Amino acid sequence: MSSNEIAIEVTGLSKCYQIYDRPRDRLKQFFAPKLQRAIRRESRRYFREFWALRNVSFSIKKGETVGIIGRNGAGKSTLLQMICGTLTPTEGDIQVHGRIAALLELGAGFNPEFTGRDNVYLNGAVLGFTREQVDSRFQEIIDFADIGEFIDQPVKTYSSGMYVRLAFAVQAC
Repeated sequence: MSSNEIAIEVTGLSKCYQIYDRPRDRLKQFFAPKLQRAIRRESRRYFREFWALRNVSFSIKKGETVGIIGRNGAGKSTLLQMICGTLTPTEGDIQVHGRIAALLELGAGFNPEFTGRDNVYLNGAVLGFTREQVDSRFQEIIDFADIGEFIDQPVKTYSSGMYVRLAFAVQAC
């Protein structure tokens, strides 16, 4: 399979979180090992490890549709966040060929005081699009969102359904 057929390639991906029993253990972990090394004593860990993902590898070809299924806590959202670049893997490598946008937190970048129109352009800029590129897709976004004249109202006045439809429309279009 040639590399220009691959959209996403994940190799040996792992994510480990440090779990602290008490807030002060985080502070101890920051200072104690340095002091213990300075006086040549064996370092102690004040956390336990939780591996959300371990050694995950796969590739997705351009045009393929993939579903990720698993139990609560299986690491599905962690995997998607690492692919989108909002989380850093502990180990492994992710190669993304093309644009990728996270739909995990739809509308997270919207400013509630801005109108829907303003938020479309703001979100487009955050996604790396020029004003001209958003202009060329604007009507398609508005049609897809189906919020009518509310596009020129502050999004804080939107119903939750309108808000999510607009956010999804920006991502999809």
